[in-house]
Amino acid sequence: MALQAASLVPSSVAFHKEGKHIGFKETSFLGISISDHFKAEFHPPTLRIKDVRNGTIRAQTVTSSPSIDQGTSGSKKTLRKGNVVITGASSGLGLATAKALAMMGNWHVTMACRDFLKAEKAAKRLGLPKESYSVMHLDLASLESVRQFVANFRCSGKPLDVLVCNAAVYLPTDKEPTFTADGFELSVGTNHLGHFLLSRLLLDDLNQSDYPSKRLIIVGSITGNSNTLAGNVPPKANLGDLRGLSGGLSGVNTSPMIDGGEFDGAKAYKDSKVCNMLTMQELHRRFHEETGITFASLYPGCIAETGLFRNHVALFRTLFPPFQKYITKGYVSEEEAGNRLAQVVSDPSLTKSGVYWSWNKNSKSFENELSKEASDEEKARKLWEISEKLVGLA
Repeated sequence: MALQAASLVPSSVAFHKEGKHIGFKETSFLGISISDHFKAEFHPPTLRIKDVRNGTIRAQTVTSSPSIDQGTSGSKKTLRKGNVVITGASSGLGLATAKALAMMGNWHVTMACRDFLKAEKAAKRLGLPKESYSVMHLDLASLESVRQFVANFRCSGKPLDVLVCNAAVYLPTDKEPTFTADGFELSVGTNHLGHFLLSRLLLDDLNQSDYPSKRLIIVGSITGNSNTLAGNVPPKANLGDLRGLSGGLSGVNTSPMIDGGEFDGAKAYKDSKVCNMLTMQELHRRFHEETGITFASLYPGCIAETGLFRNHVALFRTLFPPFQKYITKGYVSEEEAGNRLAQVVSDPSLTKSGVYWSWNKNSKSFENELSKEASDEEKARKLWEISEKLVGLA
């Protein structure tokens, strides 16, 4: 795969305003410590997966360095810190998860964010230990930025043990579509296609991890599940026959919506979440048995007070939290939701692959059932093949 890391990429056409060029002091560049780079032991990718649709998956595997570090005092050995990449970790669920993992003391969190300085300030505000996190630039609304992030992460010398695809764009009140740097409708282009490419490019890195439990987690949503009350609130998620996606979602001689219909900002988000859950299951079917990677999705609960709703109408932002707290009793704080996602990252009891995790009122995790639309194997296969073409992997 060709990786380019020479320059910053253009941001989304929608609302990613061109900012000032940021100069990084002395030993850092795009969130990578140059001094740490030279001190780190670099492990280049040594496993290549070949995805075959005849029922078998072939992979060339080589021995990687052990996950047990040799102590300096004799023969004492300790388990090294796990390394997790979390997209969209500058706010909301991603930031809460980064905090939960960083405070455990046995994880290093790479906060993959579009706004580098916002993420740094958020980490310092929460008091995250300096050695527990690093920030790297990633704009999921640009496929070039995704490729650049992968190249930069590999240059950091850190192994990849867990990837969390969390970042999301939600534009429920938009009447007209906006587009990514590559010309895709923004919600699906960011939430699905950006994460799809990121997951595919980092799959080799996950496979060379020697960590006891390597995982790839894609955050889902109850709004994309039509077998729930929330999933039946109009507009309902529906990918149709994927004709809009096949056309490129550009809005030029084709619909910007996956199903080929008229643009609806709320539906675009819900459709993207269905894509996320379908992608997780397809990853599981194609790669779990051979690689041992745990692929999972989750709905951490209704985070009624979150920046994800910043583009919703003011009345909704005012009434939705008390409605969830006192009427539905489904309210979950960002902190609690972050703890739940951190559990899917690190809990030894949640290693089953292909699962969509949820939590009951007692905060007990359980395997939830996906709707027919979100678990359609044929649609997942077709979604995969079209997505590969759109992101330049086929």
